[in-house]
Amino acid sequence: MLTRAWLRWLPAVAVPAVIAAGAVIIPMQAGAAVNLPAKTPSEVLALVASSKVDTFSGTVEQTSNLGLPQLPTTGPGSNSSDAAILDLLTASHTARVYADGPTKQRVQVLDSLAERDAVRNGTDAWLYSSKDKTATHITLPSKSASEQIAPDHILTPAELADQLLAKVAPTTTVTLGDNQSVAGRNAYELVLTPNASSTLVGSVAIAVDSETGLPLQVVVDARGQHDPAFTVGFSSLDLGTPAASLFTFTPPSDATVKQQSLPTSPGAGTQKQESSHPKPTITGSGWDAVVEMNVGSVPASVTANPLYGELTTPVAGGRSFSTSLVSVLITDDGRVFAGSVPVSRLEAVAAQ
Repeated sequence: MLTRAWLRWLPAVAVPAVIAAGAVIIPMQAGAAVNLPAKTPSEVLALVASSKVDTFSGTVEQTSNLGLPQLPTTGPGSNSSDAAILDLLTASHTARVYADGPTKQRVQVLDSLAERDAVRNGTDAWLYSSKDKTATHITLPSKSASEQIAPDHILTPAELADQLLAKVAPTTTVTLGDNQSVAGRNAYELVLTPNASSTLVGSVAIAVDSETGLPLQVVVDARGQHDPAFTVGFSSLDLGTPAASLFTFTPPSDATVKQQSLPTSPGAGTQKQESSHPKPTITGSGWDAVVEMNVGSVPASVTANPLYGELTTPVAGGRSFSTSLVSVLITDDGRVFAGSVPVSRLEAVAAQ
């Protein structure tokens, strides 16, 4: 269920996230210097926390420069679902987004000669792909249409900002960059810089709308890389209420329609399945933490995929996969290590 907090961070989650993770396209480039009233990082965080924007429409642009090879357009694996996922991390993408409160949203991802839609209107949700002409209708639990979960204690924006700063202070330096213009709106730039020197992440910059507190753009820089590794943000934005018709979806007559219902309560029908999943262990904390999962063995369906051999590199005791922001180590004895650190750190943790 989407909440106001989710909507405030829509630009950061409008694309699949592997790890908190390209050059910025021209419409999103910061323009001339913007004059805004001086604020502290805590005051900008408080501005975000007090944001009440839940109706808008706009265009979101995402670019990636993770150091991954361009995927083949023909040949084995070029049409696989794995290739489609990796395409989200190697190519630029554009999406139209619409929101009218916590229960009406629409995201249209505009692919080359195709479109993918996710539409929610109350308890009705649709997922549609024009490429393979499939539509999935999901019925959400009825109480999700209006029920809001209230915390035991309502924090003021200033209190929330202070708590956030206190939590990130041991691992992160929070500063303000140069004021900028994003999607035609003046914004403060909140910069998060990891204190750990062993992480691949150089910094994360968040452009915050100076009037509404809505985050407009997120830029993730990799350590030692000139261009941003990952950028997502608005290139256009309208804070008016979108037309109601945008949240009504009727699948095309030639689409294959599937019906799906979600459990009526959190975890319903999934407890048995989840209990059998291996639990991850974490070594370290903060930006250079390493997550370990014991999967037993890598499925043959994965190792036989041509993309597996193309994207991974043989190392002592297994294979590794690395980008400018994330590294993954898959050992021969069935363990998987991942983190925003070099492969060498993953190997050191695996050897412990």
